Amino acid sequence: NTAYYSIVSAVGATFLATIAGYAFAKFRFRGRTLLFALILGSIMIPQTALAIPTYLLLSKVALVNTPLAYILPSLVFPFGVYLMRVYAEQSIPDDLLDAARVDGAGEFRIFFRVALRILAPGFVTVLLFSFVFTWNNYFLPLIVLQEPALYTITVGLDAWNSQASAGGGAQALFPLVITGSLVGIVPIIFAFLFLQRFWQGGL
Repeated sequence: NTAYYSIVSAVGATFLATIAGYAFAKFRFRGRTLLFALILGSIMIPQTALAIPTYLLLSKVALVNTPLAYILPSLVFPFGVYLMRVYAEQSIPDDLLDAARVDGAGEFRIFFRVALRILAPGFVTVLLFSFVFTWNNYFLPLIVLQEPALYTITVGLDAWNSQASAGGGAQALFPLVITGSLVGIVPIIFAFLFLQRFWQGGL
C-alpha cells in the first residue's frame, strides 16, 4: 500500500509542482504575485491542521476509506512549487524559450521537449522530497483510511505496536514491529542512493 500511494503521489505531485513552478517563473499573468504569495503562505500551515478539514471534504464526495483519500491530498505540494520556480528561473534562459517559439513550437511542446529536460535535477529533488513526505506521513492516513487492508506502513506499525503494548501474548509482536520499522526505511535509503546522481550534478 505505502509503495503504491507514495509512488503515485510523488510522481503526480512533482509533475504538478514542475508545471506550476515553470509557469510562475516564465509567464507573466494577472494575479501572479498574489497567487504565489498564497502558495508560500500555505507552506507555513501545519499539515495536521488541514487533516480534519480534508477529511470532511473527502467525506462529502464519498472518498473516505479509499486509496484516493490519501493520494489526492498528497498531490498538493506547495514547497515543491516554490523549489521548481526558483530552479526554473535560474536554469532556463528566456532566450532559449524565445528561440523555440520562433521555430514554431507551442508552449506545451516547449515545456515537454525543452524545459522539462533542463529541469530534470530539480524534478528529481522534488520527487525525493515528495516521496519521503508521503512515505512517512502518519496523521492523514490514520484519519482517512479505516480498513486495515488499506493501511500504510506507518499506521500498520502503530497498530501492531499498540497491540504489543497491551500486554499478554500480544507482546510477541514487538520483534515484528522492530523488523517492520527497519523494512520501512529501506525504500527511502534506496531512493536516495539511486537518485542522488541525478540531482547532485545540477543542484
